[in-house]
Amino acid sequence: MFENLSGRLGDVLSKLKGRGALGEKDVDEAMREVRRALLEADVALPVAKSFIDKVRARAIGHEVLKSVTPGQQVIKIVHDELVEMLGGAEADTSISLRAASPVVIMMVGLQGSGKTTSTAKIAKRLTAREKRKVMMASLDTRRPAAQEQLRILGEQVDVATLPIVAGQQPVQIAKRAVEAARLGGFDVLMLDTAGRIHIDEELMAEVAQVRDIAAPHETLLVADSLTGQDAVNVAEQFNARIGVTGIVLTRADGDGRGGAALSMRAVTGVPIKLLGTGEKMDALEDFRADRVAGRILGMGDIVSLVEKAAETIDAAKAEQMAAKLRKGQFDLDDLADQLRQMSRMGGMKGLLGMMPGVGKAQMQAAQAHMGDGTVKRQVAIISSMTKDERKDPKVLNASRKKRIARGSGTEVQEINRLLKMHRQMADMMKAMGRQKGGLMSKLFGGSMPDIPPEMAADPKAMEKLVPQGLPRLGPGGLPGLPGSGFGGMPPGLPGLPSGKKKK
Repeated sequence: MFENLSGRLGDVLSKLKGRGALGEKDVDEAMREVRRALLEADVALPVAKSFIDKVRARAIGHEVLKSVTPGQQVIKIVHDELVEMLGGAEADTSISLRAASPVVIMMVGLQGSGKTTSTAKIAKRLTAREKRKVMMASLDTRRPAAQEQLRILGEQVDVATLPIVAGQQPVQIAKRAVEAARLGGFDVLMLDTAGRIHIDEELMAEVAQVRDIAAPHETLLVADSLTGQDAVNVAEQFNARIGVTGIVLTRADGDGRGGAALSMRAVTGVPIKLLGTGEKMDALEDFRADRVAGRILGMGDIVSLVEKAAETIDAAKAEQMAAKLRKGQFDLDDLADQLRQMSRMGGMKGLLGMMPGVGKAQMQAAQAHMGDGTVKRQVAIISSMTKDERKDPKVLNASRKKRIARGSGTEVQEINRLLKMHRQMADMMKAMGRQKGGLMSKLFGGSMPDIPPEMAADPKAMEKLVPQGLPRLGPGGLPGLPGSGFGGMPPGLPGLPSGKKKK
């Protein structure tokens, strides 16, 4: 969502970072470019102006102009102010369940913003993570099959839904849902209200009636991040008329400019609590201001990456993999497992967006060589091999490769690229396994070092964190990803194939 803004800010700040000293004129010129980038990203004008004023006031101060590394100091200031604009690093953005059961959560928003899907996602999360007994109820009697849609989603995520009674109106359904949740011993009741194409008096009156009947503990506004500046207006009006306690931004994985996310918190004072990052029922992320600011500035989001890995990795398999890697063993079955895990964690684009030091040029190169479609083809190639071939790729001669290509619907060139990638990764794993106290021990028995924002924005500084002796695969780091500044991908993040993409 923040790709364009991230690219623009990266260009501006990289110019500052390359200078040995900064004057007020340099800062003013950079701030004009930052302001232009924010406005092009649909950030509200008052928010952009306030942000620039705060950054400039700090950037022309003694702490920057007299600093040994003024460019990096400015980057840190921009990062800190972005965090504050998004709500602050210490802000509590969790869904509050501290109330008498059943805790009522009311979902509001315009039609098409993703309320029903978000309702099911949150219900699944509360059931799995918080171990709460949840019931969902659809109050949307106007949109065709809206109630049936929620019932089907309830079956998919294994969450109870209120039985549908034909002819009942939203207020009646809300009363019945509250009573059913109380008698059924449910911890949480989620009410999916109706939306409209635009805000109107009828919509607001209906939602207000439901609010008065159900007395929700949380009222979450679901907003489509692709709607840009209008999403801010929607948030303001819902907050003024209904009272909103949190915002859920959907389609955060899309190509929206990101201005809505930057503006909503500042304009309404209401925290953004969750980000919808895909259609799958587990594609929902906690909103953390410091992590989102890090992504915008190209500093990555290692914490979210680790959390996502913890959710998707099988502990027993991870231990088996660690034992094999310590012995320097890494066959094609292991590679297939890593590729499947990468897909579960959001694909190559999602992972690279969380890695520090990977700028827009590197991401474009990665996408050209290794999109999600390529990952699926590579898994298909490995699945078309025999057990012996997966254990020992050296037996793959020309005739075997042709057979595998026919079986997987690919070409021999793709098989060769996959085998080359496997050899590179296997060499890297062996080197990592020999490192005492190196990256392997950090990944499987220790903790990675804290990374300050100014260092995360500098690939050369980041490279110093990589243990000495690891092979620098590819021209600049990652295999097939030139100029990345990293010495190799850690286990669970497969290397990228080198070579040009076949036209």
